[in-house]
Amino acid sequence: MKSVIVVGAGIWGSSLALRLAETGWQVTLVEQHKPGHVRQASAGETRLMRCAHGADDWYARFAWKARDEWRRLGERVGEELYLEAGMVWFAGTPDGWEHSSAQVLKNLDIPCEVLDPRDGGRFFPDYRGDDLSFLLWEPHAGVIRARRATQVTAGLAVAAGVQLVRGRATPVPGKESPYLSAVEVGGEVRHADRVVWACGAWLPALFEVGQLTVTKQDTLHFAVPPAWSLPETPAWLEYGASIYGHGDVDGTGMKATSDAEGPPYEPEHGSRVVDAHSEEPARAYLRRRFPSLAGAPVLFSQVCQYTLTPDAEWLVAEVSPGVWLLGGDSGHGFKHAPALAAYMADVVDGTRRPEPRFGPHDRAPSRGLRTSGQVW
Repeated sequence: MKSVIVVGAGIWGSSLALRLAETGWQVTLVEQHKPGHVRQASAGETRLMRCAHGADDWYARFAWKARDEWRRLGERVGEELYLEAGMVWFAGTPDGWEHSSAQVLKNLDIPCEVLDPRDGGRFFPDYRGDDLSFLLWEPHAGVIRARRATQVTAGLAVAAGVQLVRGRATPVPGKESPYLSAVEVGGEVRHADRVVWACGAWLPALFEVGQLTVTKQDTLHFAVPPAWSLPETPAWLEYGASIYGHGDVDGTGMKATSDAEGPPYEPEHGSRVVDAHSEEPARAYLRRRFPSLAGAPVLFSQVCQYTLTPDAEWLVAEVSPGVWLLGGDSGHGFKHAPALAAYMADVVDGTRRPEPRFGPHDRAPSRGLRTSGQVW
């Protein structure tokens, strides 16, 4: 039996561990805390699930596959992990991100609809869209209960035979190559045929590759009337304003928060307190787009993080024989996790080579793939 060590039990690592275990691998999953702990990017209460990715059709196809997997996962465990409430994109220009997204979705036969801005009243109890060019409606998009989904996936992995080891992992240097297919955990060196480092914001401190940076991302949820709950109120995004949100889920309030890149962040010891100035951009947007919510109090806030590559493409790189890095989710990785697990399982098995776009080459800065709500 082939063996693999997966480091990191966030949604990417847990999904990969589950997939490999169910396809015959002996899997060890290493996590220094617990699956779903609050320091993980995967541990926010919610993440958005949508297929629009501007002009890029690769991620759109991938997200559509992942949507089916999220639905099956929920059916498997008897929980509603994915809330398919739909998503409205607010397009400020006639030929921008949303226009490109609509063209790609239509070419892929992924349901979507271009609407007049006045149609926003169908979706929101209160809404102002006189500054918009059009709306892009994705009826099969929605919201994932992220923290719960991460815990459920890790639990399924353990039930499938994965050995979950608690401890901080470090790579073991090799003599003829940079790293051995081995991991040191608590003074013990563990060997396997393959090692996958899927440790999110901790990856840049362990490997100097891929130009990874980590930023602090404050998220805010506002106390709103019941009419602003899912599924009555869908998710929404405005690419040009770098802001996104969704209706109240499970009483945590309506999410309305900025996607603008935050300051540098250290995930293990950085402050878990939302910065005082983070509230104003979200509140200013509420005043403009949903005026009746201008005075809504903050009900819940949470610090997350992005692990960014300059071009927002993921990092899938073999740094030594059998040693793979999987990271750089760049604010649009969570929703893809089930499909990415199947993809990465083939990479680890050697039956697929990752696309060159995911390599450790120098990356040119770009905001083109990351946008409001792609993860948080």
